[in-house]
Amino acid sequence: MAFYYTEPSRTFNEFLLIPNLTTKDCTPANVELKTPITKFNKGEQPDISLNIPFSSAVMQSVSDHNMAIALARCGGISFIFGSQSVEDQAAMVRKVKEYKAGFVVSRSNLTPEHTLKDVLELKEKTGHSTVAITGDGTPNGKLLGIVTSRDYRISRDTLDKRIQDFMTPFSSLIYGKSSLTLPEANDLIWEHKLNCLPIVDEQQNLRYLVFRKDYDAHKGNPLELLDGNKSYIVGAGINSKDYEERVPALVAAGVDILVIDASDGYSEWQRDTLQYVKSNFNVKIGAGNVVDREGFLYLVESGADFVKVGIGGGAICITREQKGIGRGQASALIEVAEAREEYYKETGIYVPICSDGGIVHDYHITLALAMGADFVMMGRYFARFDESPTKKLMIGNNFVKEFWGEGSNRARNWQRYDTGGKQGLVFEEGVDSYVPYAGGLQENLDKTISKIKSTMSNCGTKSIAEMQQNARITLVSATSLVEGGAHDVIMKESSLSGE
Repeated sequence: MAFYYTEPSRTFNEFLLIPNLTTKDCTPANVELKTPITKFNKGEQPDISLNIPFSSAVMQSVSDHNMAIALARCGGISFIFGSQSVEDQAAMVRKVKEYKAGFVVSRSNLTPEHTLKDVLELKEKTGHSTVAITGDGTPNGKLLGIVTSRDYRISRDTLDKRIQDFMTPFSSLIYGKSSLTLPEANDLIWEHKLNCLPIVDEQQNLRYLVFRKDYDAHKGNPLELLDGNKSYIVGAGINSKDYEERVPALVAAGVDILVIDASDGYSEWQRDTLQYVKSNFNVKIGAGNVVDREGFLYLVESGADFVKVGIGGGAICITREQKGIGRGQASALIEVAEAREEYYKETGIYVPICSDGGIVHDYHITLALAMGADFVMMGRYFARFDESPTKKLMIGNNFVKEFWGEGSNRARNWQRYDTGGKQGLVFEEGVDSYVPYAGGLQENLDKTISKIKSTMSNCGTKSIAEMQQNARITLVSATSLVEGGAHDVIMKESSLSGE
């Protein structure tokens, strides 16, 4: 007969944290939110960690290259949506990897024989205002000059004017040798008040460009999530259908980590996908989604570097309504976290888990971390910001942004929900909706992080690992939920109102 869980399927709304002793050094300023995203052996460090426990969801309406850049700048990670062509997704990954680096391989190059028209067309295509002029027009050809927007005036120069007639020639450039370190290169930039410093070898061949803006950006964002080349770390979502075509292109584009995005990850298709990636590429990959011990262990034993937890808890997800399948996010996370701890004790391998869905209020994030999540994945939260790829609209008297699920007819991401049947979306598991517009990402994220750190201080913990070990959590009644909010008063408007 069928197996019955006797414990109700519980949500984050049904729990509260109990304070622990807050010592004098346990202040928000001393709370560390760095967290692993890839599995590692006991006593070792993970290959990839996040500086804040946030990832944006694998959704068309949330995670493109702009969101990936903005979130990596703050210390988190985006998984660029996979419900698009392989070429378009790889191009988004490439844009993130090319956006910032200490030593940048020049990606906008022309020869002296090209014209101003070629410069303007290249700028329109790439967005780069600095063009390296090399003998053969390649990134590593002999450097003959540089063109920036200060070298020409569109109102006076003709489009057929040759570059050699208006470029800044090599003889007039301040440049560095290839043996230069990044701090030395930045010193030259500041000393000579440069925006760009070319790095050349002994034969005058261009090796790299170093930009002033990259130095400024890093100083203003100390938690930036960077790889060894000082480029932003970025993830990408894949499915279990076209992975043999998609994964090679994403790896070639420089993706740091993948995740198999599926409504139900407890499947042989995910095992096949994991084993293909692990056998052919040196790239990290997570899997999911699951809601219990069995699903977690299956994916871990199949090779997953992290496991995503949650079915049916997303703001736009109607899987539970349509199919009657899923589990309250808190219950799912608690069971998977217990299974993870048992696996760690038995094998010495720590597998991070990601809580995906069910987060309505900021304190739900802290609860998820306390219950065992190493990081959270959110869609609605990030869809509200300027950096998401959707339109900002005026509905009534309020600004909103569009937000639709990957299981909606609009997304038509049938691969995410495929169970071996007809190749198409037979019924919807997501809705097309709006979310209240909230402004820029960083300001809102800073406020959320402040709440998390304050709560962790109340719990007497200064790291996520401590929180997972020492948090005390209680169930709450329906009446205590009412008691927990403002009640029995007439509210005034407040400029500090939060989410």
